[in-house]
Parts: sequence; C-alpha cells; structure tokens
Amino acid sequence: MKTKLTILAIILFIGVMVFSSYKIYTHYTKDKQYTDAFDRLAGIVEQAQSDEDTTVKTAPFTEDKTVLPDYNTLYLQNSNIVGWIRIDGTTINYPVMQTPDDPDYYLKHNFNKEYSSYGVPYAAGGCDVFEPSDNIIIYGHHIKNGKMFGALEDYKSKNFYEKHKIIRFDTLTKKAEYEIISVFKTVAYSENGFAFYDFIDAVDEDEFNAYVSKCKELSLYDTGITAEYGDKLLTLSTCEYSSQNGRLVVVAKKIS
Repeated sequence: MKTKLTILAIILFIGVMVFSSYKIYTHYTKDKQYTDAFDRLAGIVEQAQSDEDTTVKTAPFTEDKTVLPDYNTLYLQNSNIVGWIRIDGTTINYPVMQTPDDPDYYLKHNFNKEYSSYGVPYAAGGCDVFEPSDNIIIYGHHIKNGKMFGALEDYKSKNFYEKHKIIRFDTLTKKAEYEIISVFKTVAYSENGFAFYDFIDAVDEDEFNAYVSKCKELSLYDTGITAEYGDKLLTLSTCEYSSQNGRLVVVAKKIS
C-alpha cells in the first residue's frame, strides 16, 4: 500500500512538473511572439525614416494633409493607427491606435486585430489626436520586464525621470515632443482617487489649471515643470499594483 502511494505521489509530481514546464514554455513563446511583432512594426518605421526615396507616394489623410512617410505603410495596413509613441532609453516604441466606437478594442487586440493579451497602446475614444484635444490620454498594459507601459514603472524614480524627461508622440501627420511635468499614482473609479481620465478638453482656464494643479499635488516628486492654459497635454496611464485598481500616470506638455 505504501509503495502504491509513493508511486502515485511520484506520478503526480511529474505531472505537475510537466504542466508547469508547459505553461512556462507557452508563456515565453507568446511573449517572444508579441515582442517580435512589435519589433517588426518598429523596423518598418525605422526603414521609412532612413529611406532617401522622396518620390514614394503617401496616403491622403484629409483634403489638405497626407500621412507622414514614416507611418504610411502602417496606415495602409491598419487605418486605426493614429500615431507613434517613443521614449528614448526605454522599451516604449509602439504604434498608438484609436477606435472611438469601441474605445477599449486594442486593450485585447494586436495591430492585426487578432486577440492579444498585450494589446496595443491606444488613445481614449473621446480624444481628438489631430486637432488636438487639450489632453490626449493613452493607455497601455503594464507588462513585466519593462514591456509595453510596464516601462513607466521606472518613472517612480526621480533619478530615472531626470534622464528621460522627453516623450516623443507623433500623429500620422505631425511630429512632436512632450516634456514630463508630473508622475503620480492614484486609484481608478473610486471617490478616493483622481479621475484624470475624465479630463480631455477644458471648459475654461480655471478647469485647465485645476487639472494641472492636482497632477502636481499628487506628483511623486517635483519636476520643476508646469503647464499653462493653452498648452497641449499628453497623459500616459497604466496599471499600478500597490493598490486595487491602481494607476500609474505620467503627464507631459507639448514643447514642439
């Protein structure tokens, strides 16, 4: 009887080890697939930036604007793309999507519109990326190992911020840089949190100033930079796991 129990325990142990190994293998396989897919997209953009052929026709975007050559190929592949976000010295180098009729679509879909737990960074449905709104809000998953907007975790350190103050966010038609003014933590969908996601266009100067003041008040450290009425803001948001429904938020203002 004792021998049978020992054999059963060994079989169970082996089964657990095999299952665990399978889960680990599939996790890293999918992780590599997602990473490789984004690397391919970034490669297309880098190739376009280095291409000296100025005769390539770009897609029309509006009656008086065409898509920048950098993003022309991606726009022809998926017209849901509205821009590209990059922070030098981090892994953030991704397309930004937007689907106003289904705002959270890219929370669980990849660039090719297939299911993906990584998703793709996407602009809030109510934001006008091209006019633009007073505040463009971009959401992204907090993936471990600094992938996707998990890279924003480093901004909890002022020392890291000091070396990475600039966010580059291009729309399909214009290139721009933003300087970070605040990094803070809050709780979403709670009366105890700050509903930063509700601020897109200011009714007046007082509302704009109130939003900026609250961001500065909550900031993990003083950046010494603020924004004034008329400035255009960029807000990056991802999950923050020190509290339920926690959010890590990085707010920047347009400088060019």
